Amino acid sequence: MRSLRPDKPWSTKLSSAGLVYCHFGAQILAALLGQPEDGPVVTALYDKLYENFVEEIDAMDNGIAPAAGEPRYALSTTLSARVGHLNPRWNDPEQDTEAGFRRAMELVGSEFLERLDFYHRAWLPARALVEEAVRRRLEVDASGQVLELPQGGCPWQEHVFQLERELALPRPLQLVLFPDRGGQWRVQSVPAAPHSFQSRLPLPEAWRGLRDEALSELAGIPGCVFVHASGFIGGHRSREGALQMARRALELGGGTEST
Repeated sequence: MRSLRPDKPWSTKLSSAGLVYCHFGAQILAALLGQPEDGPVVTALYDKLYENFVEEIDAMDNGIAPAAGEPRYALSTTLSARVGHLNPRWNDPEQDTEAGFRRAMELVGSEFLERLDFYHRAWLPARALVEEAVRRRLEVDASGQVLELPQGGCPWQEHVFQLERELALPRPLQLVLFPDRGGQWRVQSVPAAPHSFQSRLPLPEAWRGLRDEALSELAGIPGCVFVHASGFIGGHRSREGALQMARRALELGGGTEST
């Protein structure tokens, strides 16, 4: 896209779908949302939908692998794969592709609209909540590396990376606190990178896989609930206890970035 839109960062070769989106995507989004084509909402969602919906189609259509090297497992349920499964089987007596094409239009169209609805009504509003939490992070912990969100389920990860860049934070955020639906609290590590399964600061190795009393005794923090086997998330019965877990993790991990 960058060759046609120098203001955009993506260099993946465009498919026909990407070419249409490049030229008409903002106009389509503006019409669907009832927003100005050059307004901040359409601009943000145009980029988000390209990066998280259209670019994958471009890459698949042009035979571009998502990463270098041998994949560890097969990705067989991508949007492109599901569209491909709508074609007639090679040995079907009837080879009419028109019915499959209509089903593909319905499939892709509905997923595009669902994704747009999520990003518009859930992902975009979350930015303000995360930004407020970032600005108040020193009220949570003096390190400035612990973020507290007022509710769980908020899609915070991508906003954290973007706000770190925009606000030029002096130290990277490491851990995020938030309540779960049951009234308990979670402490979760910030990923090492967007879409990564690696954590910047996983919870201490000795805690991983433990629960309840065994975990509380080892950590020296009463009320612990669990720590995931990979260390990316843990739980406590209270906000104060979850904050203690975060502070202890910072102490043991040195508060430095870990990949």
